[in-house]
Parts: sequence; structure tokens; C-alpha cells
Amino acid sequence: MPELPLLKISIVIPTLNEAKAIAQTINTAQNSTQVEIIIVDGGSTDGTIEAISTFQVICAPRGRAIQMNTGAAAASGDILLFLHADTLLPPGFDTWVRQILAQPGIIAGAFQLKIDDQNPGLRLVEKMVNLRSHHCQMPYGDQAIFLKTTTFKQLGGFPQQPIMEDLELIRKLQKQGKIAIAPLPVTTSARRWQKLGILKTTLINQIVIIAYFLGISPNRLASWYRQNHKNNSIYKQK
Repeated sequence: MPELPLLKISIVIPTLNEAKAIAQTINTAQNSTQVEIIIVDGGSTDGTIEAISTFQVICAPRGRAIQMNTGAAAASGDILLFLHADTLLPPGFDTWVRQILAQPGIIAGAFQLKIDDQNPGLRLVEKMVNLRSHHCQMPYGDQAIFLKTTTFKQLGGFPQQPIMEDLELIRKLQKQGKIAIAPLPVTTSARRWQKLGILKTTLINQIVIIAYFLGISPNRLASWYRQNHKNNSIYKQK
């Protein structure tokens, strides 16, 4: 498989009260070559910034889209990889990123998904996510989407909307070329499913996605999404 010359990869990690998770996430990105890590904090109050003070931390208004766009603007890499703060990269991820983007016709890529819990129901969630990613070329943000910096800028970055910014970027990318899925997974936290339950979490996510495709405004969807999570004592930045 061809590989791009040792192009620099900028890993952009948006954070909001992620003091417990962020160190492990960063550790998975450090054992790699020609990589910079940019953390963009949206106003954490739990000591997140103090926990990662040795890294480049940028403060931005709260909101995943604006935080990721802020990080991308500060990045010096030829490739951008957007990583959720509760998601771990696999060993050798950097090699796969460069190899995938070196292939003709490939505009972007992402990884398969693994959830860090042994619940059989979550194995089904993983299977459905990975089938969707491969057959529909539609990975979501928790799969560590990556693309060339020039491509990201040409598309105008993530849309400034409070939810579904990852899906909207993917829809734009699909019009430009193929989105490839690396044959190894990132590992994401099961905390969403553990707090709300597998069925309810999956149902909420699917309702939001379907409603978005039907034209319901992102602002209205974000309000409903947050209310459901607050009612269960959890709010995962989306």
C-alpha cells in the first residue's frame, strides 16, 4: 500500500470537563512519528487544563464544531485528525492515516469503532456502526475522522452548528471522493451507554439522525438532545 511521505499529522482534541479521560487519550497519540497534539478546551471546570498543562491548550467557546475549527486553524500539520477526548487511538494509527490518504480517490478516512465494555449489546452496536461505516462510507466523529488540511479548508471546516457537525462534514466529503475505513479500531468509552442504557442511548441517537435528515434544525435537535441527557445526569458534548 502506498504511503504519503512523512507528512505531519495534527491531532485536534476538543475537551469539556475531561480530566479523568484526557491523559490516557493523549498517551495513545504520543508513540507516533511527526504528530502534534492540540487540545481545545471549551471551559472545563474539573481541572482538565491543569491535567494537560504540558501540552498545547487553546481555549475556545464551548461547542465541538467551533472547538475543532479553532484547533484546525492553529494546526501546523499536513493532515488533520479529529479525536474525541474519551477515545483511544490504536498503535500504528499514524502509518494507516498516511497510507489511506495516499491512495488515489481517497478524500478522507476514519477507524472502525470498539467500545470499552464487554456487554453483548455493545458488540451489536459496534457491528452496526462498522457496517454503516464500510458500506455507506459514513463514519461519525467518535471514529477519529482524518483528512488533508487543504481538503478541510476547501470545504470550510465543520459547520458552526451545535450538533451533527461531523455528519455534515462527511456528507460534503462524500461528494468529493471516497471515505476509507482503516482495518483497526479506535476504542471509545462506554460511559454514554452505561449512564443511559444501551437501548435508550441508541434510540436517542437514531432519532436525532433521522430528524436531521428530515430537516429539523440543528438548534432544535441540540436542545432536545441535551434535555434528554440532563434528565439522566449526563451531558456529553456533541
